[in-house]
Amino acid sequence: MPKMKTHRGAAKRFKISKSGKVKYRRGFRNHILTKKSSKRKRHLRQDGYMNATDSATIRKLLPYV
Repeated sequence: MPKMKTHRGAAKRFKISKSGKVKYRRGFRNHILTKKSSKRKRHLRQDGYMNATDSATIRKLLPYV
């Protein structure tokens, strides 16, 4: 059976945490930050965790992680 390839786009955006959850960086924090509140920007700094349904899809794209 041939070796599966890792989806490189997914590999750059998602990481698997020690507990097995899929971790990602939140969007909307690159530019036009002046109109966003400090509270909103502060919450965007924190990593997000995928729900179980979406995690299963991401795990298929990252077979060796």
